[in-house]
Amino acid sequence: MGLESALWEASRPTFRVRYIHDPTGPPLIPLYASYGVANPRTARAKLARIVRGAPEVVVKVTGRQRGGSHVKAHLDYIGRKGAVDIETRDGETLTAKEDIAERAAEWSDTVEWRSRPTVSSVSLIFSMPEGTDPEKVLGAVRALAHAELSDNHDYVLALHTDTPRPHVHLTVQAEGLDRTRFNPRPVQLHRFRERFARELRERGVAAEATPRRARGRGIAGSSMALVKLRARLASGASRVMTNADRRTNEQAVAVARGQAELPPFIAKGKTRWQEIRQAYEQAAAALNATGQAEDRTLASDVRGFLDKHQDISATPEIFAARHARHLKVYRPKPELPHEPSPRDRGRGR
Repeated sequence: MGLESALWEASRPTFRVRYIHDPTGPPLIPLYASYGVANPRTARAKLARIVRGAPEVVVKVTGRQRGGSHVKAHLDYIGRKGAVDIETRDGETLTAKEDIAERAAEWSDTVEWRSRPTVSSVSLIFSMPEGTDPEKVLGAVRALAHAELSDNHDYVLALHTDTPRPHVHLTVQAEGLDRTRFNPRPVQLHRFRERFARELRERGVAAEATPRRARGRGIAGSSMALVKLRARLASGASRVMTNADRRTNEQAVAVARGQAELPPFIAKGKTRWQEIRQAYEQAAAALNATGQAEDRTLASDVRGFLDKHQDISATPEIFAARHARHLKVYRPKPELPHEPSPRDRGRGR
């Protein structure tokens, strides 16, 4: 297996990929594979970013708004009640309440016979780690939205810098000009991630978009809603544990006590990680075979990456190990036989 095929096997997305091959390209890589995988030069760059820990982009769907009032409330939120500029598809800025209300009304569902309004807009968030230039993040999302959405869907952008991680809220009108609806699925979100990372790299920002398992990390399984609830719990704003965390902790305690087993997907994830490790080892061997000094250095970095990630752990497994350590530390010590006191011995006890 060559470098390109090995890298594709290690970094291919988690969803089922429909393989449509280029007759003149590598046989194991689809036409729309990850940017740079099918090109030997850019494949090396992508592999280097993965094993050397380039920052990973984050793209998530944060919600779906139904009806004009819901859209207006969302636009008020991302615009911070007029404190943050909301940029439109045409490059204009929405700041006045009237403009925001007008845009929300344009996007709302006007069919009055429905029992409830359909989805009027879909909101996404594009985020990068702390220290990234916010303007470059905004520029990357602006370019992505123009290329992917502007021909059929209206949208607005808002850059937020009030948290350590600079992020951009992208809100897209659900109904397009051709009446098709914007409903991003895993394939499209994966394309958005890759396009976002590529736009950042073109602006001088190191960024990559790979599945967690390609980076030696297990499944996290945390939705945006769950992340926000956990943040409220950690900050003290709420004292109520989420049902998801409660179930995870109960299962982890049962596993630690030997009363239950870990979910089957963890074993599947570990099996998949061993396949990915083998693909990385084949990529390192292909690099060593070229005889080039840069390729040998990259092969050494790949093996160093594999040494650091001998195994992967998913969230339930981490919880179970944590509870097992607590049980070991706090397990009550067995009681020692009671020694009779001199007084008791004198009484014949």
